[in-house]
Amino acid sequence: MLWFNLLILLLITAGHAELMVILVNRIDALALPRPMLHRIRFAIDLVIVSFPLLVIWFVGIQGPAVLFGGRWSNVSPFWMVYFALCGVGLLAFLASAARWSSKRIPSVQISNHSRTVDVTQRLGYKPVGQGQHRFLATLPFNEAFRIQVSDKRYGLPRVPTEWHGLSILHLTDSHFIGNVARPYFEEVAKLAAEMHPDLIVFTGDLLDDLDLLPWLPATFGRLTAPLGCYFSLGNHDWFYGAREIREEFTRCGWQDTAGRTIVIEHRGHRLEIAGTERPWMGAHPEFSGDAQAFRILLSHTPDHIAWARSQGVDLMLSGHNHGGQIVFPVIGPVFAPSRYGVRYSGGAFWSEPTLLYVSRGLAGRQPLRINCPPELTRIVLEAPGSRSLDRT
Repeated sequence: MLWFNLLILLLITAGHAELMVILVNRIDALALPRPMLHRIRFAIDLVIVSFPLLVIWFVGIQGPAVLFGGRWSNVSPFWMVYFALCGVGLLAFLASAARWSSKRIPSVQISNHSRTVDVTQRLGYKPVGQGQHRFLATLPFNEAFRIQVSDKRYGLPRVPTEWHGLSILHLTDSHFIGNVARPYFEEVAKLAAEMHPDLIVFTGDLLDDLDLLPWLPATFGRLTAPLGCYFSLGNHDWFYGAREIREEFTRCGWQDTAGRTIVIEHRGHRLEIAGTERPWMGAHPEFSGDAQAFRILLSHTPDHIAWARSQGVDLMLSGHNHGGQIVFPVIGPVFAPSRYGVRYSGGAFWSEPTLLYVSRGLAGRQPLRINCPPELTRIVLEAPGSRSLDRT
């Protein structure tokens, strides 16, 4: 009976931890100043760690002392109400794990050909920088320098036949901060150039240290594509210097999509590329009234998926959530700064008329990735009626 009560307390603790994770994920999705976010996260971390000790002491050992033969009926109403909330948290945790385990390939995905490139092997050394958290990059099982390079083909309903095979290279979340050295990003840029995309996009969080802005011309600033390079910024760019980053991207020949729509005429059809940096900066873009135009939305956070669908967006490209950075077996990712929690932590999601692709990104403020390697993905569009039979 005592062991059973201990198990109940452990399950209550797990439910409490899930409630705190749900809270911090939603708070991180808000447009709050970084110092405030840091203080809130610290407070929540403290609550997560201290709760097991408090509940064991005040419920398990003192008070009703359920670990020493006491009765649950003697637990105070305050604790019983919160324990009920913890039960809800536990159910939410189980539902999240079930959703992760049952995740399926979107019906519009035709193929996925991926390879892992070990940048350490390409360079001949591990590109660990001099940043504050550089030690994390040296930990065992860390995949921070093993980038997954992918070609993913999608058959979307409104892709014109003349665009069959149109390719879009998606870059996001480089987080220049110094924990990962510049040669890593130079190799990423080389890999990107080798993929020969028709169009290149970057969806935010270039850096966490404005002094490293000169890395941009030496890395992504060198990239070119026949249909151009386009960017939209993210929350970390907002934290550390959006104006300077925007100007540097523009100097490198990239086009700013923030709050606006850029129209391209390609092979007799109209392509509209728009960007949103909400909730941190600016406003949503306005698309034209051309119902035949193919629409691409660059949004750092995937939280705007409902708005994108309402606007008839065909392809929405996002980052921000890093795939969770640490993905546990069965459970999946735990942390994602999104009002949807980990639902859109990474990967492809089809909800007609919009295909949302959330990249795990190229790096992170903390250089730690377990079962969640960084990615460099080229999305290839196929027209209806011309799909290949390869659905791997």
